[in-house]
Amino acid sequence: MDEIDRAILRELQTDGRIAYADLGPRVGLSPSAARQRLQRLLDTKAVQVVGVTDPMRMGGQAMALLGVTVDGDPRAVADELAAHPEVVYSVLTSGGFDLFVEVVCAGPRELLDFVGDVVRVTEGVERVQAFPYFGIHTHRFLWNVG
Repeated sequence: MDEIDRAILRELQTDGRIAYADLGPRVGLSPSAARQRLQRLLDTKAVQVVGVTDPMRMGGQAMALLGVTVDGDPRAVADELAAHPEVVYSVLTSGGFDLFVEVVCAGPRELLDFVGDVVRVTEGVERVQAFPYFGIHTHRFLWNVG
């Protein structure tokens, strides 16, 4: 991956639907060369273009990252929690928590109920620490591509 590929990725992170006629000049290529470059990145699976939803605009009003400490196999707990529709993702970690779980709920009460009635009582969960998000109006994932 060279600097032009990285420039293409930066532009796509800003606008995933950018027209090749606009993309090419922004990265120093013709529109057809930009299309070929992006197609190569897609064909080699170096890049995947997907739509990412904004949970807050889809009805969720309370978001939190949960740090979960587990007694036993954290993979089983991650799988169990990931089966709930409130869970955006769960990831295994090393360090102070065994896994992180991002959740979106309809409101603060539902978030408290989910943590207390679902997460804390899940077999293997030893401790949960919630890090709620406040004032989030957009949910964007931007990766440093160089």
